Amino acid sequence: MLRRRNLLQAMVTAAVGSGALVSTASRAALAPPPRSNTASTARRLPWRNWSGSQSCLPAAREAPATVAQLQELISASEGVIRPVGAGHSFTALVPTNDTIISLARMSGVISHDADSLQATVWAGSRLGELGQPLHEAGQALINMPDIDEQSLAGCLGTATHGTGASLGCMPTFVRALQLVDGRGELHECSANNNADLFNAALVSMGSLGFITQVTLQNTATHRMRRETHWRSFDEIIESADALADKHRNFEFYYIPFSGMGFTDAHDLTDEPVGSTEKLDPNEGVEDLKLARDLMQRVPKLRELVLGSYMRTLDSEVKIEQSWNNYASERNVRFNEMEYHLPREHGLAALQEIRKALESQHREVFFPIEFRYIKGDDIWLSPFYQRDTCSIAVHRYFEEDFKPFFSTIEPIFRKYNGRPHWGKLNTLTRQDFRALYPHWDDFIAVRRQYDPQGRFLNPYLQQLFGQTAT
Repeated sequence: MLRRRNLLQAMVTAAVGSGALVSTASRAALAPPPRSNTASTARRLPWRNWSGSQSCLPAAREAPATVAQLQELISASEGVIRPVGAGHSFTALVPTNDTIISLARMSGVISHDADSLQATVWAGSRLGELGQPLHEAGQALINMPDIDEQSLAGCLGTATHGTGASLGCMPTFVRALQLVDGRGELHECSANNNADLFNAALVSMGSLGFITQVTLQNTATHRMRRETHWRSFDEIIESADALADKHRNFEFYYIPFSGMGFTDAHDLTDEPVGSTEKLDPNEGVEDLKLARDLMQRVPKLRELVLGSYMRTLDSEVKIEQSWNNYASERNVRFNEMEYHLPREHGLAALQEIRKALESQHREVFFPIEFRYIKGDDIWLSPFYQRDTCSIAVHRYFEEDFKPFFSTIEPIFRKYNGRPHWGKLNTLTRQDFRALYPHWDDFIAVRRQYDPQGRFLNPYLQQLFGQTAT
């Protein structure tokens, strides 16, 4: 019997055999252009982000093992200094030709408190490395994003988030932090101690200092039941808000040119660990690319094939410890634009995005992701004082994202969206000042702790209006 993935391939092959699709020559024309080779430099090692869209040739790459070593590096280095984590941001937060510093050697749980369910961890920790040691301490992160490769400091700096209408972004779980500023000085801060620095540092893109330690408010270790259901787009639109209020965590994906998508809900459970058979999400994306390549010129046939296939897919259930149930491995690279919109506008914006995508961009095949996030009071949080819907669009990493993103971004902006700090956008300093009531307050604190602009690369100089000296 055919596996489900083979069923889709068989359906595509049958459609190709019908003669309704593009010719072999046309298929070749759709292939991405060969990637250019960049001449290597013996004296410097290039840095690239995960998708390859950002790169630089830094003069120095450092990885201190202690706070004292970090302080010494900042004091002794010349030029711009930028922190680097896992490279999962798509904006130009890292690139500099001077110095990049990784905190990867400053990783792990430092201490924990069983009564308060708090833990102090090194900010260089990858999210995926925290699950097991916290579990052994009887704790778990309150929420997680759908990728766990990022460093904790990177998650905080860009207001990385998971999904859940009653759950905030990652910085909302921070109760205290330690930061080394542009002069190499160490500061401890919290909501009750140096509150302005704390509020500015929680979401700062590494622009006012290196966060070295973080005290997190966690929850007791727990299992989650994750259920995935395939539904029509219209059914998803009709039920999404109610499902978001019903489940602890809820998100959904729409598959372009299919009329179908799937909902993904998580809830606390005491059931034993187990799961039904689950398709590899990376294989699924590759199959969507195959359908795009072969049926791009016949969108109605593409929708018929994909929609028919998706209606054969079963619901899936996975029960696991929470830290094993949120994230999925992403091996198919992409570039991403993600905006955060007031919750009341999210579904209307998505319907406009679908219409624009399917009428103007037959080349797109990546699913659209839709999530829910609770508002907060952090100065540069995209969720500042409003409950939010987050919509993310993607393009395959070898293909030009600009035409598609240029079509979609005006829709995001029409609904007063704020872009994810780590995702591609074209906003300027003036745009951000209009979106963030505390923009000037943040800049004042930033200059206080980094008066020479040591942490400002060209991109951040444009945002914060200060040149490194």
